[in-house]
This record gives sequence, structure tokens and C-alpha cells, in this order.
Amino acid sequence: MKTNYFLHHQVSQSLVKRLQKTLVSGLMAVALVSTQAIGADPAAKDKAVAPAPAAPMTVATTVSELSQMPVPALSAKAWISIDVVTGQVIAMSNPDQKIEPASLTKIMTAYIVFNALKEKRLTLEQDIPVSQLAWKTGGSRMFIEPRKPVNVDELLKGLIIQSGNDAAVALAEATGGSVASFAESMNKEAKRLGMQNSNFTNPDGLPDPTHVTTVRDLSILARALILDHPDYFKYYSMKEFVYNKIKQSNRNRLLWTDPTVDGMKTGFTNAAGYCLVATALRGDRRVLTVLVGAETRTARTEESLKLLNWSFQNFDTIKLFDKSHPAVEARVWEGTSEIAKLGSSEPVWVTVPKGKAGDIKPVTTRPDPLLAPLEEGQKVGNLTLTLDDKILRTQPLEVLAPVARAGFFGRISDTVKLWFR
Repeated sequence: MKTNYFLHHQVSQSLVKRLQKTLVSGLMAVALVSTQAIGADPAAKDKAVAPAPAAPMTVATTVSELSQMPVPALSAKAWISIDVVTGQVIAMSNPDQKIEPASLTKIMTAYIVFNALKEKRLTLEQDIPVSQLAWKTGGSRMFIEPRKPVNVDELLKGLIIQSGNDAAVALAEATGGSVASFAESMNKEAKRLGMQNSNFTNPDGLPDPTHVTTVRDLSILARALILDHPDYFKYYSMKEFVYNKIKQSNRNRLLWTDPTVDGMKTGFTNAAGYCLVATALRGDRRVLTVLVGAETRTARTEESLKLLNWSFQNFDTIKLFDKSHPAVEARVWEGTSEIAKLGSSEPVWVTVPKGKAGDIKPVTTRPDPLLAPLEEGQKVGNLTLTLDDKILRTQPLEVLAPVARAGFFGRISDTVKLWFR
């Protein structure tokens, strides 16, 4: 569609208006595509030309599909591995199969309590009354009692370290008023996070036919907890806790097996089998795995560690661009500067197979011509990162530094240049 780009750059002189209308009426709005390998200068000036026809690229569902390394064979019903920084799925098996979450449910319970702490609706020192319902909740327990003071900090330790169902109910009542109301909050939060195949009916994970989730959804939830609540994530690395003169150990045996593992949560029911959400931080990189349906405690530990090691050993996570390193420098018309730095105001990280970082290609799409004024943070297109003709991620292309509108003669000069380019 033809677009008169100068209608929004009015000046008083009618002669200039007529000249602009004449010169620009023939310009077409085209998408500019600039593609270059990461090894080249990422801020190279792009040229205002229409892209050559190309075969449509498909999105890489997992990073492992771009690797020559075979995906590990694991003894589990379903599993997934993700890079926490990028959010990219490294590999997965049956990611959307609905499963019983068992005590992995308590990750959502903790997430909502952490939200309440962050919003000052609760404090760690606050004493919580223990109801009869919480006291009598079956399964794993931290052994809270009515009329015996217990604060939020202790309940969180009981919830996370000891996997106490009684702690889960007490926290749900303190945060939501009732278990039913808290369950509504769980489902509301799940929807907000994009957990499309989950439904929660309780805060503890005791069996219920409609209490379901998937390993993909659990990975979304666990990643959100790590990123949104770093101050409270320390609970997941604690190995033991004593309450009511009873000492109980964290069931995540990876905390003893691998010093880089600092979380996250175990679960078990007869229907769910042995489950584990595990995460490790090695250097600046964090990987998270979700594995469900293992046959034994030992199997869930060994298989989760196998998946963690495979994910770290065969893939890299690298930073490509940030505010100080633009993805491209584009020609600007009618501005006080001829060049606009375009990219992302936030660091752009990407996970790729080991040794493939140099093959990443950033593709920028933007209107041509690009006209001033341009404001910092203004969205002017998209930045797509590709590898082997597969799309790794796409995000808005932003203006990193403002470009003011040129004066009268500067705009006229560019008008003429546009006509003859």
C-alpha cells in the first residue's frame, strides 16, 4: 500500500507541502530485512532495499532439534529441560501430557505466598493460626498444632523442605482466607503465567481427579518463581529443618549429590510416580528440569541429574545485544542524525547448541523509509534471531537513542535524496 510519509511533517510553506507530496507519492512502504552472522559487526549499517524472496522459516520448538547430539533416553513418563535465562526449551518428552502434580503443587502454593510477602500482605515474622483442617491434613506433615504459634517463615520451611501438607493448608488459609479461595487464586495465577493445561483444586497436591498439570506448565511456573522471587528462592536449597522437636530432611537428594543444584521440589503419589523439579546454577547459566513418573526415588534423582548434565554440556547461553550494543544501525530520514541505533533496551540472550554461537543470524524488519522523529524505546519493527533457517526467538526492535526531527532545510534535502536513491 502506498503511504505518504510526509503528511505528519507539516510546515507552513505551501510550496514545500506540494514538493513533498510530489516526491513521496511514489514511495512504497516496504519491510527492510538486514541479516548478518553474529561474527560480523552487529552494528553494521543496513541498506534500504526490499528483501529478496526467501523460503519461510519455521520456529525451533526445542534447541535440541538444532543439535547433532541425541536426546537422552530417560525412565520417566514425561520431562522437560529449559534454560531459565532465555526461557527456551532445550529438550522435552510428552510435555503436554496431563499428569497428577502431587507435591509439585506446592511450587504454586509458595509462589502465591511469595507474592503476598512481596506485596506486604504477609510478613515472615507473622504468626499464623493453625485450624483444625490444617492440623488434620494427611500425608507428609511438619506437625503443626492448634494453639501453638507458628510463623510464616516456619511454615514456608515446612512447606518447601519437609513438603508439609499441613503447612500448605495453613498458608493457604492465611493468604486466601480458605482453601477454596486459595485454589481460585492458584488457577488465576496459572492463567496469567500461561499455564494452559493446569487446574488446581488444593494447595497440597493430595489426589483429586481434576487436579492436573503438565511438565511444560510446571517449568513455566518454576521459572517464574526463580525470576520473580530471588530473595525467597533460598528456601529450596535448605537441606533440613527442625520443628516441634522433629528433624526432617529435604527429599531432593540432588542437594547432596551435586553442589551446583540449589532446588527445587519433589513429589510422589501412586498415580504420579516419583517426580522432581530440579535446577542448577553453573557459572552464569541456570538450567531447570521437570521429570515425572519415575519408578523409584533413586531413578528420579539419577535421571534428573542426567538431564541437567546433558543440558549443560551440550548447549550454551550467550548474550548477543543490549542497550550499548545495537543489533543494527539504520538510515534515518528527516532527522538531526542520519543513523539510528536499533536493538533491545534489555539484554538479549539466546540458547544454542555448543559451538553454534557464530552461526546465529539477527534479522531485522522495519518500515522503509525510517522517518524522524524517533523516541527512545519506540518500537519500529521486529528483531528475529535465527539459526540454520530456524527461528530461535522474535522480539520488538526498539530505538536505543532518540533522533530529533531536522529543521526545514534538512527535511527538504532528505526529501530530494529519497526521490533519487
